[in-house]
Amino acid sequence: MNLEPEAVADLGPDRRRALFERDAGVEAVRGDVRDILSRVREEGDAALREFAREFDDTDVGNLEITDAAERAYDEIGDDVRDAIETAVENVREFHEEQVPEDWLREFDGRELGRRFRPIERAGVYVPGGAAAYPSSAIMGVVPAVVAGVERVVVATPPADEMNPVTLAAIHAAGADAVYAVGGAQAVGALAYGTETVERVQKIVGPGNKWVTAAKAEVRGDVEIDFLAGPSEVLVLADETADPRFVAADALAQAEHDPNASVVVVSDDEDTAEAVCDEIESRLDDRERADIIEQSLGSDASGVFVARSPSEAVLFAEEYAAEHLSVQADDAEGLAERVTNAGSVFLGGYTPVAAGDYATGTNHVLPTNAKAKVYGGLSVDTFLRATTVQRLDRDALSDLRTTVTTLANAEGLEGHAASVDARFEDEDDD
Repeated sequence: MNLEPEAVADLGPDRRRALFERDAGVEAVRGDVRDILSRVREEGDAALREFAREFDDTDVGNLEITDAAERAYDEIGDDVRDAIETAVENVREFHEEQVPEDWLREFDGRELGRRFRPIERAGVYVPGGAAAYPSSAIMGVVPAVVAGVERVVVATPPADEMNPVTLAAIHAAGADAVYAVGGAQAVGALAYGTETVERVQKIVGPGNKWVTAAKAEVRGDVEIDFLAGPSEVLVLADETADPRFVAADALAQAEHDPNASVVVVSDDEDTAEAVCDEIESRLDDRERADIIEQSLGSDASGVFVARSPSEAVLFAEEYAAEHLSVQADDAEGLAERVTNAGSVFLGGYTPVAAGDYATGTNHVLPTNAKAKVYGGLSVDTFLRATTVQRLDRDALSDLRTTVTTLANAEGLEGHAASVDARFEDEDDD
C-alpha cells in the first residue's frame, strides 16, 4: 500500500466527516436484529440452538457450559494459565481501587450521605467461539465481581471446539455461569431469559455490529454499558517519538478488524513520513496483513501532519479516541489538554497492547467519539448510588419556610402540609 501523510489543515468536509463521525454499521442490521430478538423472546432455547446452526455452523447440546470452563482452566498449559492469573490479578487490583465507600456527613444539622450497592445480576458478552479472547472475559467479569455483583454470567459464541483459553479466562475471572450462545441472540437471551439462560439486569462487553445493534434494541428492557464499534487508536507523536514504536502500535490496532480506525497525528512532517515508511516496511511480515491493509486504507484511518501541537491536540479532542497514545517529550502535558479519550497511554514504552491485556486498566472502552460522554467499563458500571438523609426537628425547622414556599409555588400544597404537620403543636401555641 502507499501510505502518505496528509495535512490536517487541508482536510475537506467529507474527509473530516469520515474521521470524526465514524459509523459502526449498526443501523444497517437493526431490522434483522429485531427479528432475531423477537424469536429468542418467543422461542427461547430452541431459537438459540437454531441460530447456532445458522450463524455458527454448530449443533449445541448443552447451552450451559460452566463445567467446560472449569475443565479448560485445569487443562491449559501452565504458561497460559499463569498469564491469565497475572492479568486477572492486575485487573482486580486496579478495580479494587475504584470501589467507593459509603459516607454520611453533617451539614448544618442535616445528615446527608450516599451508599453504594451492586446490582444483583450482570451478563458479560465475550467474543470468541473458536477464536481466543481471554482478555475480554477478564475485562468484563472482574469489575463485576469486584463490585460485588451477586450473579455474573457470561455468553460466548459456540463452536465445535470452544477455545479453551477463553473458557479458562472466564473461569479464572470468577464467572458464576457460562453459556454457549453468541451474537444478537446472546444479547436477547441475557435481556429476556430463556429456559436455560437467566435474565440479567445489565449487559456489558464488546461485540460485532450484530451484538452492538442488539444492545441498542434491548436498551430500555435491560441496562447496557454503552454501544461500542470497531476498535480505534489515535497516536499523538512529536519529533522525539520513535517511528518504529508508533508504527508498531498502528499495525497492532489495525489487525483487530478491517473496520478498525488507526490515526497518527504529528506536528513534525519528518516523523509522520518516517511512520509511514515504517508501517509499509513492516506490513508484509504481519500474519493479518490483509486485514491491516483494509483498516489502514479506510477513510477513518490515516497519518496526519499538524501545523502545531495545539492543532494536533484539537484534532485529538474532536476525534475522541477509544485509545489515545501520546508519544512525545511532554506526553503528560499534551494528554492533560485532551479531555475526550477512553484510555490514555503515556510514553513510548506504554503500548496500547499492554493495557489490552495486563496493566490492570479496562479495555472495554467507548468508540465512535463516544468518549466525549462516556468512560470505559469500571466498578461504577455495576453499582447503584442511593442518597441517605436524616433531619432532626431543628434542622427541619430551619428548612421549613424554604420547602413550603417552593412547594406552594409549584402548586403542591400537600408537600407543604407534610412539613407543617410536624409543627402543629408549636403553631397551636
